[in-house]
Amino acid sequence: MFRYGLVLALFSLLSCAASAATPSRADVPTLDSEGLRTIADWLRDHGRDGYIGADVADVMELPRMLGEELLAARQRGFKSDDELRIAQVPADERQDFILFMVQRPDDQVYFYLWTPAGLQKAFVSIPSKNMVVPLERLEAEPRFRREVLYWKDRSAGE
Repeated sequence: MFRYGLVLALFSLLSCAASAATPSRADVPTLDSEGLRTIADWLRDHGRDGYIGADVADVMELPRMLGEELLAARQRGFKSDDELRIAQVPADERQDFILFMVQRPDDQVYFYLWTPAGLQKAFVSIPSKNMVVPLERLEAEPRFRREVLYWKDRSAGE
């Protein structure tokens, strides 16, 4: 089982990002909802128990109960070619989102939040500089599409 302490620490850096980091829904086309639904269902069925910290939930504008420090999640992670990829869905089926994270060897960590309305937020974290930068739509969309393809392939393999 993966330890996600690093991921939680990186997510906490997101709390520094301004709400301006949210791409406009009108600017980001809705992607293949059926494929993303398949990924979410696979994560619910084959994921492991995990959590999303309150600070991350707040930055991502995910609803949580007052005083709730951790949101239960189902998650999977894979490491290949020096990249760590993690995808999470809420354990609470009343919530509907997928949170993707890609940690690269060049000290950059990419985060993407998808809901049925489309790609909601996209950030890059640079831990060595203690920076979190919103991704512009033109950069976020193709990276997000690659991530969706990666997880579609993973979910089809099990």
